[in-house]
Amino acid sequence: MPTLEFKGKQFVYSHHLGVPFRELKVISDKSLPAKNQEPSLDDNLIIQGDNLEALKALLPTHAGKVDCIFIDPPYNTGNEGWCYNDNVRSPLMREWLKKSANPVDKEDLERHDKWLCMMWPRLQLLKELLSERGSIWITLDDNEAQRCKMMLDEIFGEENFVASCIWHKMDSPKNTARYFSEDHDYLLVYTKNIAFWELNHLPRTDEMISRYQNPDNDPRGPWLLSDLDARNKYSKGLYSITTPKGRVIQGPPKGKYWRISEEKFKEMDQDGRIWWGADGNADPNIKRFLSEVRDGVVPQTIWNWKDVGSTRHAKTEILKVFSDTDEREIFVTPKPKALVARVLAIATDKNSLVLDSFAGSATTAHAVLEANKKDDGNRRFILIECEDYADTLTAERVRRVINGYPYTGTQREELHRENITWSTFEKKHSKVLDHVASIENLQGHEYDKISKQIKDGVLTVTGERKVKGTAPGLGGSFTYCTLGEPIDIESLLTGTGLPTFDALARYVFYTATGQSLAKVGEPAPDGFIGETDLFRVHLFYQPDREWLRSNEAALNAERVTAIEQNSKGGKRAIVFAVAKFMSQKELTARRIEFCQLPYAVHRILGD
Repeated sequence: MPTLEFKGKQFVYSHHLGVPFRELKVISDKSLPAKNQEPSLDDNLIIQGDNLEALKALLPTHAGKVDCIFIDPPYNTGNEGWCYNDNVRSPLMREWLKKSANPVDKEDLERHDKWLCMMWPRLQLLKELLSERGSIWITLDDNEAQRCKMMLDEIFGEENFVASCIWHKMDSPKNTARYFSEDHDYLLVYTKNIAFWELNHLPRTDEMISRYQNPDNDPRGPWLLSDLDARNKYSKGLYSITTPKGRVIQGPPKGKYWRISEEKFKEMDQDGRIWWGADGNADPNIKRFLSEVRDGVVPQTIWNWKDVGSTRHAKTEILKVFSDTDEREIFVTPKPKALVARVLAIATDKNSLVLDSFAGSATTAHAVLEANKKDDGNRRFILIECEDYADTLTAERVRRVINGYPYTGTQREELHRENITWSTFEKKHSKVLDHVASIENLQGHEYDKISKQIKDGVLTVTGERKVKGTAPGLGGSFTYCTLGEPIDIESLLTGTGLPTFDALARYVFYTATGQSLAKVGEPAPDGFIGETDLFRVHLFYQPDREWLRSNEAALNAERVTAIEQNSKGGKRAIVFAVAKFMSQKELTARRIEFCQLPYAVHRILGD
């Protein structure tokens, strides 16, 4: 496969690996927790800080858990004035940046190289945060779209390319344009694993619905089989499988790969999502439930501003929320809420986690909260913004959208949109009318008027309300965070800048397993902090210099006994502590791998 070469690539290629982990520090007075709740990292998050370091900080808690990433990075037109300084260690890189213009402007002949250097490590981390079924959506224009696609092909794999959508963003031509009125932007769409996209994003039609059956009376309803094997290369898809009747399948068919990892296969089998045939001895296939297939037709790649909003609509939306603020202080290039809503409709379900690491004016959070309001969903968002307006604009918009904001005028909210033709209307007109009636019954009390219109083959149901004084809020909550000091294990040598137990637990768990730790319990007698399919991970630690110097910080026979007693499944244990009072030979015989925290060196040196 051809690759994209640019100045500095050799220095940023693995830069994401060297970015330090930082603890997420909760700022309570800027957070908006749910009633009678404390701010929590389990809530929606707004993080102020450099997005490269913030993405790295999210790995211990969110690696492999994000279902949809929507980002609106600098378009690199030469007019944004963005700066590039990722502290890449290479002397050549530092010398290059020292001698060149920063912020990046139109006169900078190397601005494309700098943009690629900036995006490369961020995309690497975004990929790690995506779930197996997750997708990433990137808005760009002609300045970088072609280079970005080649970069995404290399990082995500060209087989995981889904689409390049055209967003017709202008609702009127630019008469001041020099050559052409540039009326569109792009949305580049990639997925973590194309097999999961195919599995979860097929349309529902009457013909397809009739093919779903339920021969095993699965309580989740009718299902359709999907192949476990695929031609797309997958490094974790070459394992053997044993059927319930004991027949061993050495691997996928020749020239193919299993489309999911062995761990995921076992998880799905335990959940009853693998079909072995009526006799339990057939080659396995994946059950795809009708209830999990999204409604609607196949999404098209041309998105008209009439459906997803224009740049003018986006500016109007944010000005409504900040009607009491000087317009000059408002974000100049927001995206319309309807654009993000379209992405959410395609890429998420009611419980999805959505990430925007170039948060800007918080359109993504607004769209998530509105989607939850419409379908009583539980989607969560994570926003990252490095600029000073992270509190006064990004978070403030979310506060106002949740609680309500000063506004006088007529509010219009689209409650339903459906492509419809006369033939389809004839077939299911009663269902359509019943659905519209249910919207009126359930949501009519929230509006002064609900209007219905069929135009250009599209049925829209819109709620209208006259507002005088304060627009009603959507409800919700979030936790505001900043980035703490780097979680530098070597800092244990000096006893300064010691991380909290939670932060170190998440850090060592991720570094040991490559997986995120969702929840950290209180320090336990056996030091247990979490487990994977293969390992149980333990940590003996207190952020206290004197405790780390004491014998209490060491792995001893009593703790080994506790570890063994609480390990019911026979998994190997990985134990982090500053010292051990038993030989590794004895620990190995008891299926324990000891990992020494560096403070032990400090203790030996007697500093």
